[in-house]
Amino acid sequence: MEMKNLWIKRTLAGMCLVTTTAFAVDEGVTATEIRLGASQVLSGPLGAQTAQYGEGARLLFDSVNAAGGVHGRKISFMSLDDGFDPKRSVENTRKLVDEHKVFMLFNSSGTAHTAAVLPLLKESRTILFGPVTGASSLREGVNPYLFHVRASYANESEKMLSQLKQTGVSKVAFFYQDDPLGKALLSEVRKASVSENMPLVAEISVDPASPDFAAAAVATAKSGAQAVILGTAGMTFPNYVKAVQATAARPVFYGYSVASLDVINRELKDKSRGIILAQIMPSLRNSTVPVVAEYLRLLKARSADAAPSASQFEGFVHARLLVEGLKRTGRELNAASFIRTMEGTGEISFGPFRARYSPQSHNGSAYVELAIIDDKGQLRY
Repeated sequence: MEMKNLWIKRTLAGMCLVTTTAFAVDEGVTATEIRLGASQVLSGPLGAQTAQYGEGARLLFDSVNAAGGVHGRKISFMSLDDGFDPKRSVENTRKLVDEHKVFMLFNSSGTAHTAAVLPLLKESRTILFGPVTGASSLREGVNPYLFHVRASYANESEKMLSQLKQTGVSKVAFFYQDDPLGKALLSEVRKASVSENMPLVAEISVDPASPDFAAAAVATAKSGAQAVILGTAGMTFPNYVKAVQATAARPVFYGYSVASLDVINRELKDKSRGIILAQIMPSLRNSTVPVVAEYLRLLKARSADAAPSASQFEGFVHARLLVEGLKRTGRELNAASFIRTMEGTGEISFGPFRARYSPQSHNGSAYVELAIIDDKGQLRY
């Protein structure tokens, strides 16, 4: 009898644990609060850029909260540093879900990092909205708990190769840091080069632990490339450009949207002129676009001296799209109702930026433009 009672107690305890785990995510929605969390790269070479995404998101959340929140609930947003380590991303995500009881993960960063937390999303039924990655591998099929916002790296690669071909450039090299991001971008540019019938003249990499930029620059010069697409972000981008500019080679440099204009300008100064960056958000110069005007107005209201930032604006747009989804879901907010709303809402547009979700696709936007850095360090579309 004792053994039987012990078995019953353990069985009931296990059932309670399963039930708690299954529905714990909805504890992040209270009568007065919606709790969001993110595991982000807040330290190291990518830290400064990632912090900008968070600043942009918080600028929007602060404005929404000041106006009463979403259906009376204020948005809180907590970020934990993973130092660009996928293992720490998993640890942080579990802590956010289990200890901090967040309703949703928002704007977490990294390709390998996003892939690493997918099992945890399924296990806890937690949504990850707007991860900072454009990897196609994360867009194949539909994960009900994963919602992308930004265009894919495939979209960006196709745009760059197509423009290069149209302008008569035939010798294109690819430079990347040998890490998950670099490898993902290499895969995308290879596919685009096949599609455009433009074989790459060189694939040049550096070891993230001990990058030899001088050697990479020599390899670039020997390739005779007219243009180089840089599959990297953070300090690796300007460090490589500096090394190439120290040689006789003068290729045109192209970068993905993950490259930070602020970092490039700070490190290269006037030598950043002519670099072309893919952009997956509308131009900050176009204040006729309502979401651009809103961002610029709120930024100025916070600080008259604050300089607009492309990375900050991306975080702002991610947050604006999320808030729109929360509003449309209504007062009866939980993970299931949010998913149903986003899959049934069709297209959400902010001027030229459009995101669409359905039961067949959570890929969001395909918007990509190319912009050149001018003599003032600003992007011209």
